[in-house]
Amino acid sequence: MAKKSSESAPIYCIKRGESLIGEMQYDRDRIAAMPAGERIKVELSTGRSPSRLRWYWQFLHAVVKATDAAPDAESLHSLVKLNTGYVTPVMVRGMPFVVPRSISFASMPEEEFIGFLQRAERFIAETYGITPDDVEKAA
Repeated sequence: MAKKSSESAPIYCIKRGESLIGEMQYDRDRIAAMPAGERIKVELSTGRSPSRLRWYWQFLHAVVKATDAAPDAESLHSLVKLNTGYVTPVMVRGMPFVVPRSISFASMPEEEFIGFLQRAERFIAETYGITPDDVEKAA
């Protein structure tokens, strides 16, 4: 889903004690630009673990390279989502279809993403005979 043009980029903060501090200078500058005493709406969530997401994509690339299971990692990613049930049902001209769901943090909280990774690893191991340990040994 595309962002509405009226929305601005999120501000990321680090919690220090009881305070939230802008993570980057850009975040701090945006906070500083708010008028003193102004009420600010904050929606709390943690972000996707970049290292976990990076590992997942490296694993997919390694599986594609080792097996030629799909033309590229993005195609394998869609295949994994379809075969692990991470889909959205849709109707097209009265016919039911499923399309792969998004794994973005907005669509899938980190806890669900961890479960997705476990199912993805199991699917790949059962279907292609490759585990994360196999990839680490080959590296």
